[in-house]
Amino acid sequence: MSSDAATSTTATGARQAAGWASAIAWPLASFAVLLLAWQILVPMAGIPEYILPVPSAFFERLWLDRADILRHTLVTANEIVLGFLMAAVISIPLGYLIVSVKLLEKAIYPVIVFFQLVPKIAIAPLFVVWFGFGLFPKVLLTFLLCFFPTLVASMTGFRALDERVLYLTRSMGASAWQTFRYVRVPAALTYIFSGLKVSAVFAATGAIVGEFVGANAGLGYLLLRGTSFLDMPLIFACLVALSAVGILFSYLVDWLEALLMPWQRKT
Repeated sequence: MSSDAATSTTATGARQAAGWASAIAWPLASFAVLLLAWQILVPMAGIPEYILPVPSAFFERLWLDRADILRHTLVTANEIVLGFLMAAVISIPLGYLIVSVKLLEKAIYPVIVFFQLVPKIAIAPLFVVWFGFGLFPKVLLTFLLCFFPTLVASMTGFRALDERVLYLTRSMGASAWQTFRYVRVPAALTYIFSGLKVSAVFAATGAIVGEFVGANAGLGYLLLRGTSFLDMPLIFACLVALSAVGILFSYLVDWLEALLMPWQRKT
């Protein structure tokens, strides 16, 4: 029996490894085909490099300026992570409170929606005036862009649980904490991670917009510098670095989802 269990565990691990390899290999193959077509078709179309450089040009620039680009990438990545985590830590518990206390839903949620309708890009210069050119304005703008999608997803997830399940847990003597820990949270996680995945995309936008408005470091600052000198290879090298950060961050969210939802992973 133990050998059968070991064989089943090995087979499961092999299937998971194959799934992760496939998830990585297919996007890499797609990008390789796209870059190859770009490399061939742009010169054939006679497009000059100062308008659209070929991949070999901006990848070469990415390698030559790797130390400087890495330094600015780490600044932007720090802003993305801090703003995203702040949004997750605040919006998920707040979503549960709004769903649980009807008075909060009537009093607070309309105010949140009202402030969400204010364009974040329009108020970004105000953050620079109020908080300066440091880290906080970028993190705050990233937080504001990530907050609402995570909040709405959390509220949807905590509402999705059938009330009859709650009656059943109470009739079986479960405490409020046990109901929250073992019933409410697992039922809401699918929705919460859907919101987190959307927020992960918005996080990079918030950090870059904040750097556009006022910064002396980060990929947004480097993009502005490249635009000022019409340095197209540098601009595209920065876009590649930003895309790499976004892809890595997205995979981290997927990994966290698989870690916290093993029942979803098994299916």
